[in-house]
Amino acid sequence: MSLKKTIRVLIVDDSLFFRTALQKALAQDQSLEIVGTASSATDAERKIKELEPDVVTMDVEMPDMKGTDFLRKLIPVHPVPVVLVSSTNIGIFESLDAGAVDFVRKPEGQNGNDFQLFCNELSVKVKIASTAKVTKKNASAPFSGLPLPKLKADDESEHVIAIGASTGGTEATLEILKQFPPNIPGIVIVQHMPVGFTKMYADRMNRICQFEVREAQNGDRVRAGLALLAPGDKHMTLAKDYKGYYVKCASGDKVSGHCPSVDVLFRSVAHTAGRDAIGVILTGMGRDGAQGLLEMRKSGSYTFGQDKASSVVYGMPMVAYDIGAVVKQAPCQSIAGLIIQRLNRSKGKQ
Repeated sequence: MSLKKTIRVLIVDDSLFFRTALQKALAQDQSLEIVGTASSATDAERKIKELEPDVVTMDVEMPDMKGTDFLRKLIPVHPVPVVLVSSTNIGIFESLDAGAVDFVRKPEGQNGNDFQLFCNELSVKVKIASTAKVTKKNASAPFSGLPLPKLKADDESEHVIAIGASTGGTEATLEILKQFPPNIPGIVIVQHMPVGFTKMYADRMNRICQFEVREAQNGDRVRAGLALLAPGDKHMTLAKDYKGYYVKCASGDKVSGHCPSVDVLFRSVAHTAGRDAIGVILTGMGRDGAQGLLEMRKSGSYTFGQDKASSVVYGMPMVAYDIGAVVKQAPCQSIAGLIIQRLNRSKGKQ
């Protein structure tokens, strides 16, 4: 019987103390093999060529080069999965855009328990990253099909678009949203992400998209021209009153391994919006959202799943597809156009 293959990891950080501590901690996981460490981008580039690691953990800020610049140089030549490790929020999303798979925040202070929790989280994300497909990014062209029916930006939304994603989802969700026009129906999103980062992520999408994107607050109305992103530490559900749709955001136990949970959102959308909703499940490890998307489909919602070829991690959309939750599977870059076509058909357009 053959032994299970270990995941070969290269640790990149300019702090000798942190490199040593991280090396000792990750080595406790028998599924991980620390093949080396590097103190700079130059050192890392040489050792990636020499050691051929399965995954690289890397600080966003290095003494000789910004992590973002290093990734833009590295990924086209050596498309190795990279998990960012940083004590700062600066450059995280730019680095994800440049090709990093995921990120973990360094613990603050010297609390041993915090460091152990950090190492546990990093171990999990390294294992997920080892299954990720890293490819050179190609810019997508905006959808040039039929225009959406006109919707006033301050009207309550007749339709609701619900999106769920995990690993690789920050760029996949943005890929879809940036193609939508300003009058897109209301959007609700769950992206697995730590508290604090969801606001940064929403702010980034708000700068790029043609409509407003913001981190959701309890009671926010769902309307055309607005996308609401679940806070990193709260479940978000869709509700409806005489005025229309709105969201509830509340703390709670993890569901399907996560808070916020895609399943929680999708189930509420199935119950509240039914045939007036469109569901989208994107790249990510695990099965969060699959059962909720199935409930959406059974309630009359039209559902999309990201295909294997365009997924960084084909986990969540695969499970959803396998259990019959997905009406149509498609590449990420095509989903926005398909949603627009679906909305146009629902409005009676040919």
